[in-house]
Amino acid sequence: MRAMVITEDGTLTPDDLPEPVPGAGEVLIEVAAAGVNRADLLQLKGLHPPPEGAATWPGLEASGTIRSLGPGVSGWSVGDRVTALLDGGGYAELALARAENLLPVPEALDLVEAAAFPEALGTLWSNLAAVPDLDGPAALIGAAGEEPPATGRTILVHGGSGGVGSIAIQLCTTLGARVLTTAGGPERTARCLDLGAVAAIDHRSEDFVERVRELTDGRGVDVVLDPIGAAYLEKNISVLAAHGHLVVIGMQKGTKGTLNLAPMLYRWLSLHGTALRARPQPEKAAIMADVRRRAWPLVTRGTVQAVVHERLPLTEAMAAHRLLADGVAFGKVLLLP
Repeated sequence: MRAMVITEDGTLTPDDLPEPVPGAGEVLIEVAAAGVNRADLLQLKGLHPPPEGAATWPGLEASGTIRSLGPGVSGWSVGDRVTALLDGGGYAELALARAENLLPVPEALDLVEAAAFPEALGTLWSNLAAVPDLDGPAALIGAAGEEPPATGRTILVHGGSGGVGSIAIQLCTTLGARVLTTAGGPERTARCLDLGAVAAIDHRSEDFVERVRELTDGRGVDVVLDPIGAAYLEKNISVLAAHGHLVVIGMQKGTKGTLNLAPMLYRWLSLHGTALRARPQPEKAAIMADVRRRAWPLVTRGTVQAVVHERLPLTEAMAAHRLLADGVAFGKVLLLP
């Protein structure tokens, strides 16, 4: 099979490798598309290594059809259309996935676009569902297929034009939240409004702290969903309402920041952060089971849709990385073998 392997100088190049053999509890997928994530860019720099035993080339999610089943796999058949959260190895013609991390792709859902969902949904669901219910975001999580009434909760989604952010706007809106978001430039903010955000703040020309205070009449937001990291730490704390939660899902602009603990204590705030890839497999399996039961129906009926910036050939993986690094992509970039 063909795969995009990492060279010594931190770039990607095509190589011919032996066909993987699924082990116990695994399936082998004929890849229709692989999602590109910022974590893949970090892996090329040696900053986001794969779990032990996983493929050494990038790719945290992929869609396709099942080619073969490993020992002990039940509930799936050869030829099934699936999309999967991967430990790695999605940038290839064939990819191994744990059966526990699969999602079924119905005929009505584009198989290529299905690759845009596993990492985003897994990240969002695990973080929102794990935040303590202090009159806050646990109320956002509804049962599968329900259209819950407005919760009165307000969420600030940073990077609403990103692969995770574009899904977050739709998902949180569908679950009854009032979503504010940030993005760069008038075209991108306009598109975030089209996805369901009630307000989109241009971080290039506006102070998001001032705008959030204006938009919430000084109250602040119940949840901040942040992929930026250290650069926004103090500002994020300042826009939280009492009992609010800062959920850190990335560190695009730094890992170390200064934190004044006084607001945390006197406004009863919490900070929550996770990295999905580093979780033990039993936790990933539980997350994906919950995603399948409660969030995936929103996708399969078209309420939450993939936002795909571009589909590129697998061999153009480095060009795909540049689209993310340069802030050009709106939504997801997909690689097609």
